[in-house]
Amino acid sequence: MSEHLDPSVLAMLQEVMEDEYPVLLDTFLSDSEDRLQALRQAHEVRDAEALRRAAHSFKGSCGNLGATLLAELCRQLEESARAGDLAPLPALLEQAEREFAIIRTLIESERQRHR
Repeated sequence: MSEHLDPSVLAMLQEVMEDEYPVLLDTFLSDSEDRLQALRQAHEVRDAEALRRAAHSFKGSCGNLGATLLAELCRQLEESARAGDLAPLPALLEQAEREFAIIRTLIESERQRHR
């Protein structure tokens, strides 16, 4: 799990959030789906600024949850969009979607442990 989700971050969040920890996990999953959709839409219409903003915001929420690889992919998306270099975006988006699929499975498993 530590490759995709930092267990120390999850442990700290669980300690701080207590009974609300499962809600936090659910919120992250739902919010992440919306953010991925915003990234895809911005890419489809080739709106580099909207993509940059969406990637920046997503990067922050991933970092807060300890999803370090996904945060790094968002950083790369943000930097490419900032530079106006849209060529690497399809591959980066695909990698981000694959990484999120892994994280979703891990979080769902984590969520089951805290029912």
